[in-house]
Amino acid sequence: MAGFWGKRKREQEEQAAHDANLARDAEKALVAADERIRTATDELAFAEAELGASLTKDLKTALDAVRKHLREAFHLHQLNHDEIPDTDEELRTRNARIAQLCNWAEDLLDEKTAALADAISTVRNAPKVRAKVRADAEALTARLPQARSAIERLATRYADSAVQQIRNSAAEAEQLISFATHGADVAERRRAAQQNEEANLALETATEAIRRTGAILDAVEDFEIEALRAESTLAEVVADSRGDIITARNAPKLPAVTQATADLEAALGALSPAGSRNDPFAELSQLRTANTALDDAIAKAQYRVQHPLPSVAQVQHSLDDADRQLGVARGLIAGHRGWIGADARTRLAEAERLRVDIPELIQAEDTREQALNASRRVAQLAAEALQFAQHDIDSARPQQQQGWGGDGWGGGGRRGGGGDLMGGIMGGLVIGSILDGIFD
Repeated sequence: MAGFWGKRKREQEEQAAHDANLARDAEKALVAADERIRTATDELAFAEAELGASLTKDLKTALDAVRKHLREAFHLHQLNHDEIPDTDEELRTRNARIAQLCNWAEDLLDEKTAALADAISTVRNAPKVRAKVRADAEALTARLPQARSAIERLATRYADSAVQQIRNSAAEAEQLISFATHGADVAERRRAAQQNEEANLALETATEAIRRTGAILDAVEDFEIEALRAESTLAEVVADSRGDIITARNAPKLPAVTQATADLEAALGALSPAGSRNDPFAELSQLRTANTALDDAIAKAQYRVQHPLPSVAQVQHSLDDADRQLGVARGLIAGHRGWIGADARTRLAEAERLRVDIPELIQAEDTREQALNASRRVAQLAAEALQFAQHDIDSARPQQQQGWGGDGWGGGGRRGGGGDLMGGIMGGLVIGSILDGIFD
């Protein structure tokens, strides 16, 4: 008993210490939250003066919500210290609620003031950003003559379909530069009029216009590099294609190989003559497609030589064998339905499902091998169904024999014949329909 009371006393002391810590934490959180509200109020005043009311409304809304919930926290703290006695559980619940409200208030204010800090930073850095936009616009303008010259030079070398993607790049870049400088001017005027939200939007669009201009001019320079690379790759694919055509002459003479060879020869013949304006990107794509098709046709032809296509008679013979095994399994299961478990039934059902599609597969050469494999699979499943069914019957037969009076027919000594006969009836026909007829 002394040990029990000692343990209980320790638990009470630990709970009292925990409650005291919770009360102190609640008081600290209340003071910190109240001070955070005062600081955020000052920050809001400065931000409104610098950004305007539209950009600071989120912080103002958050402050209103925080003040409302903090009043609840102060009220709970007052209840903890009024003249009305409170239970330990009431004090514990109030202090936990006070801490929760205060922590939520500080988190919300931190989130909103952090977002506002980004906007303030943007406003304060706006002069630098405007200056950078104008400097970048000047540098990009200096690149326009070079871009126009490159486009003109590329247009004399490559086909219209090839240079279509960069033909208007210089004009687009010039328009974007004009838009960017105009946006910087608008941002400056709006800032002077204390319309900071509109000023920020104008400056953001100007910055984006500068970025897009740089990307467009870079694409003109990259086009020439990529076109030269495509020409080099095209020459390699041409050499490889001619070698594949020679290889195709020694490949099995199948229609697919003949057609793919003709397509590749046509793609080679369609290439632009040397020195003419061409589209290296389109020609490379077309030639590579034809080259890949011939490679695939040769590979399939060589596989067919190593794995000859089965004849219709061979597939039909395999299918007939599958049908025989399927018929045996189907008959055994149908005659002993009451004894057959799920494994045999599942394999029989799967075999019958596969069997349905085989006649259609036999008709086409491309699927004849698939038909042969499917018929073999049907035979395998039928054999497995038969094996499982026989196992189920062998397992159930002794129980049926013992169930009719020990020695077969009520002890009459007909275990060898009568038991098997009655077991077959109970396992199959009776389960299927006869029992219903008896009760009718």
